[in-house]
Amino acid sequence: MKILVVQLSESFHSLWVQLAEDVECGIGVVGAEDAPYRVPSDVVAVVIAAGGTELEALAWLERHAAAIATPVFVVGADEDRRIGLQLVRAGASDYLALPEDVELLRNSLGSAVSRRRESLRRDARAINEARPEAFAEIIGESPALKSVLARAARLLPHRHANALIIGETGTGKELLAQGIHHGGPRRSEPFVTVNCSALPEHLVESELFGHERGAFTDAQAAKPGLFEIADGGTLFLDEIGTLPLNLQAKLLRALETKVVRRVGGTTSHKVDLRIIAATNQNLRRDAQAGLFREDLYFRLSAVTLSLPPLRARDDDVILIAESLIDRLANHHGLRAPRLHPAARRALKAYAWPGNVRELKNAVERALLLAAPGKLELDELLPPDDEESNGRGPIPFPAPMREISAAAARATLDYCGGNRSEAARRLEISRQRLRKLLDTERLSA
Repeated sequence: MKILVVQLSESFHSLWVQLAEDVECGIGVVGAEDAPYRVPSDVVAVVIAAGGTELEALAWLERHAAAIATPVFVVGADEDRRIGLQLVRAGASDYLALPEDVELLRNSLGSAVSRRRESLRRDARAINEARPEAFAEIIGESPALKSVLARAARLLPHRHANALIIGETGTGKELLAQGIHHGGPRRSEPFVTVNCSALPEHLVESELFGHERGAFTDAQAAKPGLFEIADGGTLFLDEIGTLPLNLQAKLLRALETKVVRRVGGTTSHKVDLRIIAATNQNLRRDAQAGLFREDLYFRLSAVTLSLPPLRARDDDVILIAESLIDRLANHHGLRAPRLHPAARRALKAYAWPGNVRELKNAVERALLLAAPGKLELDELLPPDDEESNGRGPIPFPAPMREISAAAARATLDYCGGNRSEAARRLEISRQRLRKLLDTERLSA
């Protein structure tokens, strides 16, 4: 913990170290030009040393106050309380004229330090209570899975630590995000999920940041955005790689300042939340190709958690399948069958391109279509879709544009209509995939 002093004037320079020692806290002193726009999370209070530059302090506050969530104290030499009132209106917690108010400053800083220590103690108690159950819903004993869960567990005590979860479709990215939220100090606050790929491009900004009445044609009433709804808790941005480039800059600013403004609005709202993003795309490669903002990528990926695919998790497929059989059989009122040796071998031999999501669908299909208490291998694994004459869904011979379009359609069908996953497997952008599908539609 530390106090951040923004030195607009050299006045009181010798006071800061002594004050920090008195309240048992660290100290950091920066000039106005070096002050971070986003105050680090370990700062318990900001002190603006105005000296005789109270008007400069007022201008600095008007530019920065909305982005500072910690108490801000302005200290100066002017005893005129009218300047103090102006500074408080601009966002300061208090104005103190030194040397007369030095004891008041010391007490105010001491209170800020005490509040932060108590907050940290509450967080520690919450973690101790929640950690054993944080990842209880994630089944598996493989080293590959345990490694990423151990990494995720280290995030739990840190209420402001964001994360980027990467992994193939169906590996459980949202489940891991929920575990981080429910195992941390924000667990009693909202966990809000948004699938960036499912939002129409013209509505993404409104959904994330909200809108005021009359902001656009269909805005009949004001509506808070998901950032506001998740205030205090966690916002999970799934398929972040599909977010339009023009919105990525606004998202980056919101992440850095924790301040949002509704579409059509004139006032800003402070928010305090943890951001967890997820993607099945290679964001580093997309950033290098100009398809994703590099600064946003680095902002999101400070802590990266990579979930392994099911095929890399050894015997976890059996553990998950047995758990799914029990849960789904109970849901459908069926007698739970046992996995016979042939089914176990088949489950481990299959690559599971759809990962746990595909496994769940396969188990449910097998339970519903098999005789009571049995699990037929033919229903558990997907059928061979190749036609007996050897011809597949790709036309040949045919012009290259038709072959490419048919390949795009076949891949999309294979991925269950998930365009992001299809684009990833084809190693093309979603925009390129859309053009190929449009080409196929025009050729039909």
